[in-house]
Amino acid sequence: MNKTIRRTSVFALLLVLALLVRASWVQFFEGQALADDKDNRRNAIRTYAEPLGNIIVAGRSVTGSAPTKGGDLAYKRTYENGELYASVTGYASQAYAPTQLEGIYQDLLNGTDPRLRTVTDTITGKRAEPGNVVTTIDPEVQRAGFEALGETKGAAVAIDPRTGRILAVVSTPSYDPTSLTDANTAGGAWKKLTGDPDKPLTNRALRQPLPPGSTFKLVVAAAALEDGLYSSVDERTDSPNPYTLPGTVTVLTNENPGAPCENATIRTGLQYSCNNVFAKMAVDLGQEKLRAMAERFGFNDASQDVPVRAYTSVYPKDMDRSSTALTGIGQFDVTATPLQMAMVSAALANGGELVSPHMVSQVTDSGGDVLEDHTDPDSKRIVSASTAEQLRSAMQTVVEKGTGSNAQIPGATVGGKTGTAQHGENNSKTPYAWFTSYAQSDSSDEEVAVAVIIEQSDAARSEVSGNGLAAPVAKAMMEAALKG
Repeated sequence: MNKTIRRTSVFALLLVLALLVRASWVQFFEGQALADDKDNRRNAIRTYAEPLGNIIVAGRSVTGSAPTKGGDLAYKRTYENGELYASVTGYASQAYAPTQLEGIYQDLLNGTDPRLRTVTDTITGKRAEPGNVVTTIDPEVQRAGFEALGETKGAAVAIDPRTGRILAVVSTPSYDPTSLTDANTAGGAWKKLTGDPDKPLTNRALRQPLPPGSTFKLVVAAAALEDGLYSSVDERTDSPNPYTLPGTVTVLTNENPGAPCENATIRTGLQYSCNNVFAKMAVDLGQEKLRAMAERFGFNDASQDVPVRAYTSVYPKDMDRSSTALTGIGQFDVTATPLQMAMVSAALANGGELVSPHMVSQVTDSGGDVLEDHTDPDSKRIVSASTAEQLRSAMQTVVEKGTGSNAQIPGATVGGKTGTAQHGENNSKTPYAWFTSYAQSDSSDEEVAVAVIIEQSDAARSEVSGNGLAAPVAKAMMEAALKG
């Protein structure tokens, strides 16, 4: 064999060996990554080869599956009352990654969760029957919130304080997840939804923290009582009016100039939402103590899962005294989700103990056998029973005699706190309207905690208030919850 043929043969052999090494590497080391790749068409074919499992509300499936016409994807996801439950279910799409409960329980719902496999499935390699997700959502409370929010841009969360069950997660404007399920038509719907300036795909209830305004005064009051700065909600505070922010010439005003806010008690300060009282209180406490209390309620928790991961509600660090004063009225860099503010009211309603909020009660296989049970969640004490009782009493005064009168419900004890948070540079944009509250039936053991934010409405700027816009939404949800 001459030299040229020998070299060519060696080169060809090296090419073959390289191909074999690469094929082995792909098969044994990169195989799983390629199989899991979102662009691998086989995953979609396998997922939609059979009907998916379902998400259940009050014993009824709000999801389903329907046969497709043509193509290699045999089924597509369907939704009942899709807009109503979109902030709970999310969407399962042939074209896009699933979200919300559809995303978290993707493997369970498509039958690939190892917990679903039987011995027969293992032997035959057949996909297991998919499981189901049982939610804690109360359809009446969910609908009450959705209809009360109407055309506004806003959100609401309702929680059973005793059990931590999330009864409603509402975000408006909403969208119909069905528009995204079919790969042939999802592109147009996706472009429209992502191009909408009102961002209907954003879950405002869980994933859009905004300044909580005066609703945060409940956290400040809790810190003052727990620290011993004041012994009672009826003890007069050291609160000059007007109050000049420390180290500045900026005078902090009150919404109602005629309110009796000078040296007001915590009860009166909450009743009239006196900024001077809680700004001064925040400075007297100091940011470290105030942050510690906020974190006990759930602020700065980057792993707040319900089981959808909620965006972090923030109490900031490294502030000067004037900024600390502004945090006392829920401004500066304080942010909160409606979920977080509902947790504040829920803890106070439950005697100072916060039961972990959750919107999934059980995860089951196709036969109803329970794979996960969340009906006995963890709880932790946030404030003493005495502090909780005093703040509940003060919140009742807010509703009965103060800024939260629109939340009054005949036959129920209702407590709440309004909030109007500045928005935009120098408060140039329409403020956010907040209301956080709790209600207890006078004739049964039903109770509920609700938080509402109105991010944008058709109301004139001068008419934007927590009592005028957010409290009626909370009232509608609380009434629905108390009906049992």
